[in-house]
Amino acid sequence: MPKTTDFAYELDPQKIAQEALDQRDASRLLVLDRKTDSLEHRAFTNLVDYLQPGDVIVANDSRVIPARLFGRKVPGGGKVELLLLDELAEAHWRALVGGRRIREGTRIRLLDGDGGQTDLVAEVVAEEEGPVRQIRFDQPLRPRLAELGHTPLPPYIHKPVADPERYQTVYARRPGSAAAPTAGLHFTGELLLDLRRQGILFETITLHVGLDTFKPVESEDVAAHAIHSEWGQLSPETARRINEAKLAGGRVVAVGTTSVRVLETAALRSAGVSRSLRDISARDAAGETASLCPWRPVAAFEGPTDLYIYPGYRYRVVDAMLTNFHLPQSTLIMLVAAFAGRQRILDAYRQAMAMDYRFYSFGDAMLIL
Repeated sequence: MPKTTDFAYELDPQKIAQEALDQRDASRLLVLDRKTDSLEHRAFTNLVDYLQPGDVIVANDSRVIPARLFGRKVPGGGKVELLLLDELAEAHWRALVGGRRIREGTRIRLLDGDGGQTDLVAEVVAEEEGPVRQIRFDQPLRPRLAELGHTPLPPYIHKPVADPERYQTVYARRPGSAAAPTAGLHFTGELLLDLRRQGILFETITLHVGLDTFKPVESEDVAAHAIHSEWGQLSPETARRINEAKLAGGRVVAVGTTSVRVLETAALRSAGVSRSLRDISARDAAGETASLCPWRPVAAFEGPTDLYIYPGYRYRVVDAMLTNFHLPQSTLIMLVAAFAGRQRILDAYRQAMAMDYRFYSFGDAMLIL
């Protein structure tokens, strides 16, 4: 069983991209071919050179909501920061909470964008693991988010985003994420049209990015990490088109780890796996799922997925992956390593560092074939 430290690497903080490039598709593209074990250094606009007519790109259309809120405790006035993660019901959310002694029963008055008090009050109604709390607002929050919320950025980005739309993909449609599916930030409308002219298909799924984006793997054994579920959807129409493309000989190219999780969840659902998917990687490694592999068509689904992919997992549907460079010892680098091999990925990361690639959310991209 892999250890969390197996996915560690040293990164110069200067290589962490602090802002988006002026032109989305001006980023670099590191191309890793698993068959030839080769690496190529290209531009993102060269993506079309590696795709074929009939291939289907599958991207996450989730839109980042202004999920960071500020407030003060009532009474007392202590500062509180909320990062919304999941909407459990109208006016009832799960959130990461920053502040002192934020316990069940704590009441918080929300502040507006200028720091002034508003009429909106929230109460902590349940405590979950660590800083996670369930929050109930005294009125529906969604209509007020644009007024009160701030764009949430990862903790390694220290510069504010001048244009919040640069932390959204050009095809983002469905609000609900606490962080952007950043592998898709490189696409422009013009590039998508060029891909279509080349006969390359484009489909969208939805996965609302939540808690595990912000939760590091702290357990020694990878399998012991408690991954949380995230809400996803793949429509019947999209499932049909993906399956038809695959049957016609096209490749399924997943844009980002979020798309990977939806596609692989949908493949497992088509195989009749209806219970928790959290232990599939361990069962794959133990040879307990041979009847499920490969190839599995995808089935439409809507709801939570707790699929946890790390080395040992056998991919059912994804043929190629477009992704950014991920934090060490994160579930995201583990998912990528399960696709391409741990040592191969770490070697590629070292070469990317030597070649001054930009890392993480606003950084450069990697195509794994």
